[in-house]
Amino acid sequence: MEVLFLKFFKFGVVGFSGMFIDFFFTWLCKEKLKINKFVANSTGFALAATSNYFLNRIWTFRSQNPEIGIEYSLFILISLVGLGLNNLIIYILNKKFKMNFYLAKIFATGVVTIWNFLANYSITFRQLAQ
Repeated sequence: MEVLFLKFFKFGVVGFSGMFIDFFFTWLCKEKLKINKFVANSTGFALAATSNYFLNRIWTFRSQNPEIGIEYSLFILISLVGLGLNNLIIYILNKKFKMNFYLAKIFATGVVTIWNFLANYSITFRQLAQ
């Protein structure tokens, strides 16, 4: 259980760094480039997911898996499911409940972090999770 907590902590630290990438590129695309807010959100999320994969591979899970393409693909697939959840939560909170877009994004990020950790722990890096 202690190992799981440490991995979740590291995953959280990596995710926090990814959050800066995500929010910066979301803001840049939405506010400066005037791209649709959901496309902007997807762009920020995708860039953060790629950064997070490499940091989690190296630091959190210390993966030595030579099948980096498969591992990366699994991580991105899980991230895409997370992206769908992220956009759905933002849509519901922003459009239906009139919550501020960025506040809704913070809430969605928290929910998706839990999904991403559990899925990557049990699928992408499963051989290392034991």
